[in-house]
Amino acid sequence: MFRVKEEPRRRMAALPGLLVAVAVAASGCAASPSSAPGDGRPVVVAAVYPLGYAASRVVGDLARVDILVPPGTEPHDYELSGRQVASLRSATLVVYQAGLDAALDEVVTQSATGAVVETGSLVTLRPPIAGAEEPATDTYGYDPHTWLDPTYMATFASVIATEMGRLDPARAAAYQANAAAFQADLTSLDDDMRAGLTGCRTSTFLTTHAAFGYLADRYGLTQLAIAGVGAEDEPSPKHLGELALQARAHGLTTVFFETLLSPDYATTLADDLGLRTDVLDPIEGVTPASRGTDYLEIMRSNLAALRQANGCD
Repeated sequence: MFRVKEEPRRRMAALPGLLVAVAVAASGCAASPSSAPGDGRPVVVAAVYPLGYAASRVVGDLARVDILVPPGTEPHDYELSGRQVASLRSATLVVYQAGLDAALDEVVTQSATGAVVETGSLVTLRPPIAGAEEPATDTYGYDPHTWLDPTYMATFASVIATEMGRLDPARAAAYQANAAAFQADLTSLDDDMRAGLTGCRTSTFLTTHAAFGYLADRYGLTQLAIAGVGAEDEPSPKHLGELALQARAHGLTTVFFETLLSPDYATTLADDLGLRTDVLDPIEGVTPASRGTDYLEIMRSNLAALRQANGCD
């Protein structure tokens, strides 16, 4: 959970973590955008890495992008520092997704004085519980991992470019051009994902926590998960037993785990079933352990991992 903290400390916890409407809210109409100290550039503050990556592709070097959750830290239980709260007050634009954490929503509502892009309102949100793929104890209102659908990232880029152009009209054409280049990369990724995940031996995959619903929906896959969207609850023996039966029924070869989470449940289940383990990354942050240096590279690594696990031609 995002919380405001009094002293500068960071804590990593075990993970507990088509345009429908455009919600771009501005709390003021300043004559010029807020700027990075000393260099005159606008400042964009993004809650998590993938939203920060989308913003950075749109603004290039024309603005500074700050990401609240640092690399290697689980975003579902991160505490905001006083300095980060202050950065929300001085930002030209804040990009976040409501519902990822109620405390973060409150901080943005209370502290952001510039414009706000709330990405969850730009796309069709996925409920956190779908059949037997997640434990029924999950309490998230919806699956917040929207960025795992590349077409949703393209929507985010479009809205960020439009809003930055409104706030910084002298560079509006550059923001639109940057967004178009990013969207072309996303279209190529989407094409490769769709082609690469067609004609597979199985369309079902098993992962540590249910972060991949949007990816599964986009490419006709079925996600099985040890824990839910937030993974706050330990899986019950009954749920693990059901997963074992489904893994055998679908002929699964792999149990996926994540770089920012303990692999214990994945490795235990894999050992019990005689399966291998591999990494499937929800791209909540990029670290030296990530299989790629940015969103696009890690998504392609995810594609390669799914193709190998699912027997894709």
